[in-house]
Parts: sequence; structure tokens; C-alpha cells
Amino acid sequence: MGATDSTLSLAEAWQALLHAAHPATVTAAVADLSLSPAGWRAERPVSPAAGELLDCLFPLATRPGRLAIAQLGQSLDGRIATESGHSHFINGPESLVHLHRLRALMDAVVVGAGTASEDDPRLTVRHVAGPHPVRVILDPRGRVTPDRLLLRDPEAPTLHLHGEGACPEGAAGHHVTRLALPLAEGGFAPAAVLDALAARGLERVLIEGGGITVSRFLEAGVLHRLHLLMAPLLIGSGRPGLAMTPIATLDEARRPASRTFRCGDDTLFDLVLDAP
Repeated sequence: MGATDSTLSLAEAWQALLHAAHPATVTAAVADLSLSPAGWRAERPVSPAAGELLDCLFPLATRPGRLAIAQLGQSLDGRIATESGHSHFINGPESLVHLHRLRALMDAVVVGAGTASEDDPRLTVRHVAGPHPVRVILDPRGRVTPDRLLLRDPEAPTLHLHGEGACPEGAAGHHVTRLALPLAEGGFAPAAVLDALAARGLERVLIEGGGITVSRFLEAGVLHRLHLLMAPLLIGSGRPGLAMTPIATLDEARRPASRTFRCGDDTLFDLVLDAP
């Protein structure tokens, strides 16, 4: 059987998604497979895993212009960590792969100062093929110390956003750029953060954590999509994933369009926040 009529594999589907998201840098297209904001079409049989991956991620890979997506991994009762802050690992390995795919499709990945300090993440792409995004720290008070991995690990460029007049302590690595932003109510206005990133050519942005940071971006109305990865786990107490302004009645609740996908034992809820 020739290569042109063989089953389209998961690796080929992922390569096509990378090419759609980064056409200027990921130049290897996949024969007999086309993607657009309206969907995808293959001219040869598609493996079930490849088809599900394309269904899940083509809206992100093909969206033109700016894109802001957030993701949270949480338990069934909406917790992202125990009361002590322990969170490794609420979600399973397939959800970790999904997160790394989101990183690879984006220009930048954003975390708050609490996540940068407490979790000490690398925010690189290690579980899938693809480019590392620019790592962005939101640090209004300049409290992230230079011993944190994001500031000393040169594997990917890092943008350290701090409040005006709140100079971070110590020197950072050569891979780090520091940029002061004005404060709004003790933090950064989410729209101002996205504007500052877009001005640097970073238009496709993943808001990865923590819960407070994701909640601020969600409540500001600047997110296009939210990926919630729900683990079949009941923690019963601990840190909530989303913490927003209380509402009086369910008429005020947001009811976004949604899709669901399996991620191993977890369930991915893909919430469309900018749908009419």
C-alpha cells in the first residue's frame, strides 16, 4: 500500500496542527489533509486517535488573529490543589500531554507569581513535539525570586512582567526580559497584559495558572476558550479552580457552548466563551 493511501496517523495529525498554528516556522505540511477554521478534511482514512485530536484542537490551531485560551486541571468537586497546596498529580498523564500540546500551539504561556514561586514550573514542551512558547510571569509586586526555574533556566525565553515601581530582586538570566506594566486594583488588567504581549508579536496566548489568574482573565471577558480537565477524584476541600464575583441567581450564570473529549480517565470540557 502506498504512502498516499495509508491511514493518517496521530503523529501526522499533530504535525498538521502545528503547521496550521505556526505556518511561518513549522513548514512541513501533511499530504491529503487540510485544516481551516470551519473544520478539517482528509483524503485518506484517519485513525480514530488522529480524528479525535483534529476535532479537539483544529479550532485553536486555525483561528486567525489573536487567541486567548485558559486551562485548569481539577477534581470533580472543582479543586486544583489540597489546602496545603499539593496538586501533583490531580490529572492523569493524558491530560499532561494535552497541556503540552496547548503550549506548543501557542506563542506564549502565562502564569501568575504564585504559580511561578510555589510550583516552580518549567512551562516548556516536553511530552510532545513542538516549539516552546515564550514563558510569561505576571508579577505585579515583583516578588518572584531569581532562583525560580523560569528565571534561571534558559531553555525558553521568559518575559517577566512586574508592576511599575516594583523592581524584582536580583539579576535574571540572559533569556529573561523584564517589562513594567501599570497596576489596576493591585494587579494587571488582563486586557492590558494581552495587548502588551500582542505588541511583542505574541498573539496566541495560553493562561495556564493558577486559579486566581485564570479567574481574573475569565471575569474580564478576554478569553476565547477555557479548557477544564476534570479528574474522577473528590478532594472535598482545598483550593478552588475558579473564584469569581458571587452571583445572586442562576440567571446570571454563564452558559458557554461546550464540547467534551476523553483524556485517559479524565474528561476535557472545551468551553467556547466567545460564541454568539
